[in-house]
Amino acid sequence: MPTGRRRRRTRYGAALLALLTVVGYITFRTLTGAPTECTVQANGERVALQPQQAANATTISAVASSRRLPEHALAIALTTAMQESELRNLRKGDRDSLGLFQQRPSQGWGTAQQIMDPVYSANEFFDELVKIPGYANLPLAVAAQQVQHSGYPQAYVKRVGAASVLASALSGRVPSLSCRVAPDGGTGSAAAVRVQLTREFGLQVDPQQGTLNMSDASDGSEDSIVLAAVTPPKPAPRHKSRRKEKAAQGANAAERNAQEEREEQEERERGWVLAQWAVAHAQDLRIAEVSYAGRAWHASHSGEGWVKAPATNANAAGHSAAPGQSHEAVQITVTR
Repeated sequence: MPTGRRRRRTRYGAALLALLTVVGYITFRTLTGAPTECTVQANGERVALQPQQAANATTISAVASSRRLPEHALAIALTTAMQESELRNLRKGDRDSLGLFQQRPSQGWGTAQQIMDPVYSANEFFDELVKIPGYANLPLAVAAQQVQHSGYPQAYVKRVGAASVLASALSGRVPSLSCRVAPDGGTGSAAAVRVQLTREFGLQVDPQQGTLNMSDASDGSEDSIVLAAVTPPKPAPRHKSRRKEKAAQGANAAERNAQEEREEQEERERGWVLAQWAVAHAQDLRIAEVSYAGRAWHASHSGEGWVKAPATNANAAGHSAAPGQSHEAVQITVTR
């Protein structure tokens, strides 16, 4: 159980490099009697979760992504939450422990109401994790213990394997999360999806990153919304003489290409963080379809997992990528 005095959480937002389209969709097919389950397969291993566990795991990954934390930080958080609560937002625990990470109000982690908010509790965990010198080089169980100060530190070790598999997928590096859901015939709300995304991915201004630009191209209806958020453009390079500039171009060409490839990969991974988040939350938010990077997931036949998306799904409604982006939009369709 976590102990130690805590300071108040500081929330850090970061730009979400994805264009989100939520449109109305009518679905007629339903699953009958199919069990609900989410699975992740990576590194030759498979992890199975209930939809609510998967939703909580992707909320943790959304918070990590919003803070631009590495996959290792996400794996530490998942190791901890899997051991403390089995990724369930528990209302009871040892003494006054609560929530995903079994944080205690009496030990300065916040009020009971705050701790029961998975976004808050994940941010609280990461606030403490990043204070640990060299945490990025620590074994997962060791780092988890340094945050939690549990009376049973060895218990984290047994969660390391599954947490590593989950982190590799939910970070977007090896995207593989898929959920089998049972649509209940209810209708979804694009507005509700947008509110949840804004809360979990922290679409707000970060003083260290600059101004966050947001644009809303919705037509005003509840079932259709386009949300774009991009980071500020990079500052223009300082003036150089032609000779120095030519020399620099030659010397730095390979480095620039490598940097562009890294940025493109990071952008692609952030898109998958969002896409997998939508699938994991599909049951609660009544999401009918998610598509990204040429793949699509459909609630009406969710047992098939991610399938090849029709060409028309690649950039639905004429929305390709937000300014400064190179990838197609992440598209989320709600049931109505």
